[in-house]
Amino acid sequence: MIELRDLKDEDEAVLFQWRAEPEVDRWMSDAAFPSHEAHAEWFESLRNDPDMRGWMIVRAGAPAGLLTLTGLQSHHRRAGWNWFVGAADARRRGVGRAAQVLGLDRAFGELGLHKVFAEVMADNDAALKAQSASGFRREGYLRGHVLKNGEPRDVVLLGILAEEWAELREEARRSLSDAHLIAA
Repeated sequence: MIELRDLKDEDEAVLFQWRAEPEVDRWMSDAAFPSHEAHAEWFESLRNDPDMRGWMIVRAGAPAGLLTLTGLQSHHRRAGWNWFVGAADARRRGVGRAAQVLGLDRAFGELGLHKVFAEVMADNDAALKAQSASGFRREGYLRGHVLKNGEPRDVVLLGILAEEWAELREEARRSLSDAHLIAA
């Protein structure tokens, strides 16, 4: 089963290790791999800043990835959405899609957001497919929007509104529950 849980102290080291892996780093839009000190500061902010929320994606009880929302204090009731599957054995097994469904439930239910939006590297086919399957719609395309290793990379803008999620929610949850990826 896939679940989202609140972050724990020991997650900081796991996230830093995943972030150092080329398969994870290649999709990060950060300018460069952070120092351990910078990573620890980011992790502390993620846990304590009311403008941010983060959850560990857990698969069969083991950490598998991270899902975050940023910009939660906006009066627009929207937030930026980021996620990744860090554990190599959890990739391409529906973990990202399941985590997104659980995260969208939290974003629109628990947090009362109106919109969730994301910026995804244009060549990250797996993330684009997973987010589309969860109901995100393409809202734009930004050419050369981020620099990765000094090279300009294109980004796809995606978004989903609360009312769109309300229409998709039951079927998305049922599909994942039937596949034994999330609890009913």
